[in-house]
Amino acid sequence: MKISLLQVNTVVGDLAGNADRIAAGVAGASRHRPDLIVAPELSLTGCPPGDLLLNKGFIARSLAVLGDLAANLADAPPVLVGFAEPNPPGTGRPLFNAAALLRDGAVGKTFRKAPISDGILDETRYFEPAAESPGFLCLGERTVGVTIGEEVRFGGPMPDVVVNLSASPFAAGRQRLREEALSRFAREHGVAIAAANLVGGNDDLVFDGRSVAFFADGTLIARGAAFGEDVVTVDLAHPAPQAVAPDDQAPESEIWRALVLGTRDYVHKCGFTSVHLGLSGGIDSSLVAAVAVRALGPKNVFGVLLPSPHTSIESIEDARNLAKNLGIRVECIPIAPMMEAFDGALADAFTGLPCDITEENLQARIRATVLMALANKFGSMLLSTGNKSEAAVGYCTLYGDTAGGLSVIADVPKGMVYRIARWLNAKQPVIPERVLKKLPSAELRPGQTDQEILPPYDLLDAILHRYIDCFESPGEIVAAGYPAETVREVLRMVGQAEFKRRQAPPGIRVTDRAFGTDWHMPIAAKPWWQ
Repeated sequence: MKISLLQVNTVVGDLAGNADRIAAGVAGASRHRPDLIVAPELSLTGCPPGDLLLNKGFIARSLAVLGDLAANLADAPPVLVGFAEPNPPGTGRPLFNAAALLRDGAVGKTFRKAPISDGILDETRYFEPAAESPGFLCLGERTVGVTIGEEVRFGGPMPDVVVNLSASPFAAGRQRLREEALSRFAREHGVAIAAANLVGGNDDLVFDGRSVAFFADGTLIARGAAFGEDVVTVDLAHPAPQAVAPDDQAPESEIWRALVLGTRDYVHKCGFTSVHLGLSGGIDSSLVAAVAVRALGPKNVFGVLLPSPHTSIESIEDARNLAKNLGIRVECIPIAPMMEAFDGALADAFTGLPCDITEENLQARIRATVLMALANKFGSMLLSTGNKSEAAVGYCTLYGDTAGGLSVIADVPKGMVYRIARWLNAKQPVIPERVLKKLPSAELRPGQTDQEILPPYDLLDAILHRYIDCFESPGEIVAAGYPAETVREVLRMVGQAEFKRRQAPPGIRVTDRAFGTDWHMPIAAKPWWQ
């Protein structure tokens, strides 16, 4: 029995376009004469469709497009396509997360998902769980079990083979866990399984593809391309590795590829072709620029130097060298005259008051104003360059360095920023070596360094990881050997910065605990442990 798995990069809401993408994948797969072709979960609507699912017109249009797709595929092998199926009124939530069998030019049997998840796709808001799952499909003398979603369950008789339609978002290290779970399922139940996973970036989520097939003994026999469209055809009559795409699952490699795909798709799916970003000569903007160049090409990335009287000559040199290494255009616009204009305009109002963080933040906001003006004038998207460690503790300026349409490394801790930069340089030196070695600084006043306010980043990241990713209490973190005063101060800063994070641009999710997507904390709240 041959099964083809389609990794398609869908666009949320683009029903006709998604149908065309599925049809193109079917055409490619049909050359291998498979018995069944499987597209991913919610591939017709795009994923995650969010509250589009609450619009009855959208659902009606999707069903019409599904019928047209079935007619267009009349001569193709049977195809399973993920879609949203209406649930009769008065019987629960309005929809089922479903798969439709397209065969002989018509929409045939449908299969409904159960259980549904209340995780990052927020399925419990829209979908009713199926009363019975999974469903079974007969293809000749073979019985195929059809499952939807990451969690594969069977409680009754086993089919000859299991197929799975999935829209599993990327997080570093998750692919290994996926493959282990599916291999274990195949081995424990003695049944082959083939899973088609979505690929592409939609808003803050990245779907990494890497569709897989396992034989009944748990042997991996196929894997689709990582972070790219693919058609994977596997012959279950030959239980040996057949189409196993290479896949570097080192965290630096995975996160880099996710950032590149997420940036490219976010920019393009939002209707832009180019980006602007500020180049400070620091590690964060250097990595974001490198990601943007890989995602969009150097001709579509514009770097802007905005030196103040506090910007070091070394930082300007490093920013220019980075731009040269990447082959991007760069503009230098000193902000000293604008700073002087603001100081003069505010002089009377600030009479008798000392300079403080107000003037520092004003510099960041001047830079944001200039960057947004350039992005507007040239019709590009502004990229924000802040990292997760700084966002966690609010070490950023609202309406300043947080400005932009996309925050590329918002889910990447500072330590990982350095690791990815070194990994990148080991392949091809791009980021100037001095950027990797100098002390991080916002350069908003003479001699400033990040560690005047923050703990060393290795200590900060460790505390944040325990609190954010591991859900540890302050007492547990202190008991693990971290300084009590530092822990309390870091967690105080995390809570105090929630209002900033709510107003920041979306960031590309690369961990299992990203701000926004996985983080639902109140703004007006006091620390419960005090």
